Amino acid sequence: MSRIEMVDPHKISGDIEKMFEAVTAMMGRVPNSYRVLARVPMVSKLLLPFNAAMQREGAGSRLTSKLKEMVVIKTSHVNACNY
Repeated sequence: MSRIEMVDPHKISGDIEKMFEAVTAMMGRVPNSYRVLARVPMVSKLLLPFNAAMQREGAGSRLTSKLKEMVVIKTSHVNACNY
């Protein structure tokens, strides 16, 4: 059981539903971190474009998505996290 209750994707509407659709389009699923952040809709709406810029090419980033993904994998490995 998680410490902070996650938002159930089947019980949402409005802006959060649109945000979950955008997250699914971008990542193929709604990660648990977004389900927790959905408890604070303003933060969720601000995080999605930031996350897209940080993980995808373009949007002012000078790093390739391949390099960004390698950083994510290395960080997960160093912290002994499952990727």
